[in-house]
Amino acid sequence: MDKPLPVLNAQWFDGRSSRARPARVRLVAGPDGTRLQLRALDGAGEALNLGHKQIGWPERWGTGRAPPRVAVDLGAHGSLQIDDVAGWQAALGQVSHRTSLAERMQTRLPVLLAVLVLAGAGVWAFYRWGTPWAATQLTRHVPLSWELRLTEQAMQEIDGRHLKPSKLPAARQAELRTGFDQLVALIGPELRRYPAYNPRLKLEFRSGMGANAFALPGGTIVMTDAMVEKARQIPNTGDHALLGVLAHEIGHVQHRHTTRMVVEQGVLNIGLGLALGDVSTLVSSGASLLTGLAYRRNHEAESDCYAAAMMRKAGLPTAPMADLLLGIDGGVATKRAPKANNGSTKDGDHGATAPDKAAERPASGGGMDWLSTHPDTHGRAQRLREGTPQGC
Repeated sequence: MDKPLPVLNAQWFDGRSSRARPARVRLVAGPDGTRLQLRALDGAGEALNLGHKQIGWPERWGTGRAPPRVAVDLGAHGSLQIDDVAGWQAALGQVSHRTSLAERMQTRLPVLLAVLVLAGAGVWAFYRWGTPWAATQLTRHVPLSWELRLTEQAMQEIDGRHLKPSKLPAARQAELRTGFDQLVALIGPELRRYPAYNPRLKLEFRSGMGANAFALPGGTIVMTDAMVEKARQIPNTGDHALLGVLAHEIGHVQHRHTTRMVVEQGVLNIGLGLALGDVSTLVSSGASLLTGLAYRRNHEAESDCYAAAMMRKAGLPTAPMADLLLGIDGGVATKRAPKANNGSTKDGDHGATAPDKAAERPASGGGMDWLSTHPDTHGRAQRLREGTPQGC
């Protein structure tokens, strides 16, 4: 036999007058949650039968923290004051009252800890996957004219503070630009990350910086004199290596990596506030540490894949690019390996270079590798040499 539901005495403030009206209250379990039934005891015979969502249920409390009285918000029907705190608690328990998550977090430590873990995982997932996905979609709508304006400002800044005019002979610059233009001519639908995006790719040379090459939004790629010289010094690299580097930078442009990073900053820092006018605030604002770690690695992997595909289409090897990468990183000596007694090089007839101990270390590929900003150089170079970069 079911236990009869308790009836509680209460003071009802109906919102129509300032005086309290005596009333009796009963809690009843319903399919949509606990219902509250009220009957006034002042002779008016007024009664209410309110559903779960019509009531502002007071928060539950833990042992030893009971309030002196319970206040129940009845919405448009005023409020209740119940002095029998223990009776109210017992009535809730008898109807198996559905408590809110906020209440459970306040009264049950395991629930609080579980919510904190889930919230942390959600935030991490947003940084790791949600933000780059959103940035990729939003980047489709960023006009090329905005990128060109950004690049113009960036080049003024770079030329004014960091770089100097190239000292390469004009003939040498023209030779490399010819190779660059031949690569650009190979770009077909399969090499376009954004089909409607058609930047005007151009190659610039600068001095005043170490061996480097970088891509700017809208199609400008800058290669330093030191990079050209480095390729001349390292055996088995030369122009094929430089073309591989340029293919990699074209990949950055076609994937719109710089623009995506700016949009990511907007998503993370100012809530999708990417203003297509003044970009100085976005460019100067620091990206989140998680974004900096994960997304740059993804960008490098995407551009390596792009370079490998472009070099295959051009019929050019990717091994020279790998040797140049190791040479710049300090992982390969710039002298040839010692000759064997038969007159060939130690590693065969390819004029192989002699790697130092840093290059001989295998790629970690372990759990800690993802913490670095870029993939480990030796492993990346090995995959490029084989023509199978990571993630392709």
